[in-house]
Amino acid sequence: ASGTLGALALARPPRERLADPAFRALLVALAAGVLVLLAWFLARLASESQPALSHEGVLGYAFGADWDPAHSRFGAWPLLLGTLASSAVALVIGVPVAVASALFAVELCPRRLRAALTILVDLLAAVPSVVYGLWGFLYLVPHLQGFQQFLADKLAFLPFVGGSVAGPSIFLAGVVLAIMILPIAAAIAREAIARVPADHREAALALGATRWEAIRIAVLPHARAGITGGAMLGLGRALGETIAVTLVIGNAAGVPHQLFDQGYSLAAVLANEFGEAANVPLHSSALFAAGLLLFVLTLVVNAAARAIVARSVPR
Repeated sequence: ASGTLGALALARPPRERLADPAFRALLVALAAGVLVLLAWFLARLASESQPALSHEGVLGYAFGADWDPAHSRFGAWPLLLGTLASSAVALVIGVPVAVASALFAVELCPRRLRAALTILVDLLAAVPSVVYGLWGFLYLVPHLQGFQQFLADKLAFLPFVGGSVAGPSIFLAGVVLAIMILPIAAAIAREAIARVPADHREAALALGATRWEAIRIAVLPHARAGITGGAMLGLGRALGETIAVTLVIGNAAGVPHQLFDQGYSLAAVLANEFGEAANVPLHSSALFAAGLLLFVLTLVVNAAARAIVARSVPR
């Protein structure tokens, strides 16, 4: 077969054969252009961030607890902590729901309903983030304040849980983010579960396992790497979300001590303060440094996700 294909390729006119290396060179140039663009972004952010990093020091900027532009103090630890905490809440809430929906779609859902269910879950990704944010601000904030206070009182024995609830909070930001990352995590989980060989399930059932036991001992272990990769890609989405988080997290620049405290995030501070910082060079540089921190954090998460997803592909 390979000899036949080679003969057909040689039989093509020379002018047509020249298109193949040209097309290959175009694809290589486009791929290299993406890398160059990322490197340019990183270099430009690092250059613009230099005044703020020199003023605070790299460690002082990243782990300083005081973000006060009025007094030229720029410690990004409250922003970083709010970003990580809200994203962690999103993973804890969203990933189990995504895996459950993927298991139902692949393993249990009737075939005639499977396509409709998959489309409905994927359509969540088509909703603009500002709509999620407005829904969270107008509905979740007033209606879940009592529920948040109930959780804070009942779970006060846990670390970082307790205190009084003002309305907007890191927890609510995590709830909104959980819905936003659900389509990504569910889609990758579905693919990973669908790739589990049928003989794994059949062997477990033949040994006397129930349907749920077969899923637990045969399906989930085989799909674990893909599910983890989907969760990390969702984490990358949660880390960089801006408008939805800005509307529900509270935008309080202090260090949050409890899950139900108001907080801030790296993306939210960029949205809120970039306009007013245009004429204040040090403040503007500090915001570029926040963008640099978020850029590096997102790159690390996505690189780890790609590595885990690659491991999930059967060889």
